[in-house]
Amino acid sequence: MSASISILGAGSWGTALAVQAAKNACQTMLWGHNPKHILDLSKAKENKHYLPGLKFPASLKVTDDLEKAARFSSVILISVPSHAFKTTLLQLKPYIDDNTRIAWATKGFDPENGQLLHQIVNQSFPNINHTAVLSGPTFAQEVATGLPAAITIASLDSDFSSQLASIFHNSRFRAYTSEDMIAVQVGGAVKNVLAIAAGIADGLGFGANTRAALITRGLQEIIRLGVKLGGQPETFMGLAGLGDLILTCTDNQSRNRRFGLALGEGKNKGAVVKQIAQEIEGISAARETYLLSIKYKIEMPIIEQTYKVLYEDLAPLTAVQNLLGRDPKAES
Repeated sequence: MSASISILGAGSWGTALAVQAAKNACQTMLWGHNPKHILDLSKAKENKHYLPGLKFPASLKVTDDLEKAARFSSVILISVPSHAFKTTLLQLKPYIDDNTRIAWATKGFDPENGQLLHQIVNQSFPNINHTAVLSGPTFAQEVATGLPAAITIASLDSDFSSQLASIFHNSRFRAYTSEDMIAVQVGGAVKNVLAIAAGIADGLGFGANTRAALITRGLQEIIRLGVKLGGQPETFMGLAGLGDLILTCTDNQSRNRRFGLALGEGKNKGAVVKQIAQEIEGISAARETYLLSIKYKIEMPIIEQTYKVLYEDLAPLTAVQNLLGRDPKAES
């Protein structure tokens, strides 16, 4: 069992997880690809850009040297945007062996083909048997400042999920384990699209009734896709499914929700992306989820309308009218 961990990705979530591990007396190294950013972190002993005011524990080290980070620990946790996930794996490949344990906190699909991230890991490292995914209803700022939170760690290797749980779990941060890697990944990816949809509805001035209906019906869309891909229905009722969906659809700490709010208010998409200035995973996830729904012939009307707003310039109000104008049916 490792008393150390390397975390790849020095954004808000990667930094929060690194701080969490280091607070638990785990020797932690945080890697980032931008030398200037890492130099700033090293000098300030905090991530002033993403988590200002949060001082790093003494056991947290930072580096822009990927080889150094990879050789620091046999446990590597990747927390980069989904579009950079495959590239990060390829860059990592020369520095690890089959005994390395790889986990990720990235939420999304492969933008090239809509694959789940575990499929990319399996293709890149076919001989590595220790893999896991972390997901759940967590905002980085709240985790970093020690507000109570909980996550799910899913792995087919129960020893690895327990190891990761021991690294992150404490009295303010509960870590639950699961074997359902597929459902945990689907829930984490698709909820970002629905958060954009919820933001759009609120930006248009609709109320709590609309938001509740959207969350509930959106959850059904997640379950349909997740089960088709091999996930278990009950997993979607837990932290990585319903929990994460509620969080991102109802709180403005969610970048995806804020993006949707701005669209609903009539603001320009490009200008909003520039203003938020952080990854908005739901934009690409909308395309990948929509294409998966077509591929597998799954009814996902909220995803479809959100996709059309983002990629076909459909007016947000028209998208809502399209959803409300559908024929009545039995709830399922």
